[in-house]
Amino acid sequence: MLKALAGICLLHLTTIFFLFWATIDDAWWFTRTLYTDLWGQWVMENNDNVWVYMDIPTSYRKDYLQAVQGFAVLSCLFAVFSLIVFIIQLFTLGKGKRFILSGVVQLISCFCIMVALSVYTDHFHRGEKDGWYGWSYIMAWFGWLLTLFTGIMYIILRKRVD
Repeated sequence: MLKALAGICLLHLTTIFFLFWATIDDAWWFTRTLYTDLWGQWVMENNDNVWVYMDIPTSYRKDYLQAVQGFAVLSCLFAVFSLIVFIIQLFTLGKGKRFILSGVVQLISCFCIMVALSVYTDHFHRGEKDGWYGWSYIMAWFGWLLTLFTGIMYIILRKRVD
């Protein structure tokens, strides 16, 4: 039972790591001379391999960008809160009870990152043909998948006492 608990906590910590990495790191969209994330963009100056930080372009709608930023941050916060709730429930739930609250909070985290990713995918870089999505964007999708899996797992999981 202790190994299963350690595995569940490790999976949850991995999920949190992916969500934080995706939200903080600077690799959501790439071109040969530009890379961007949720907070700014870096542009190569004069082809001499010097990257210069710039604000997000004004062509990005500010309301959509703030929605993506807000939901990504909320996803991280709910994932951390879900882990805290899970640990508290380990000590307070009775035998045979389900970790419903942990699962619901984790599914809220899943919903938040899904909204952030959906808005980003739909409203940014649509007409850009020479770019590609970066590893932070891909890690956010992995984070979404893991939050969905752990949220469902918490709802199904029952507390056992051996």
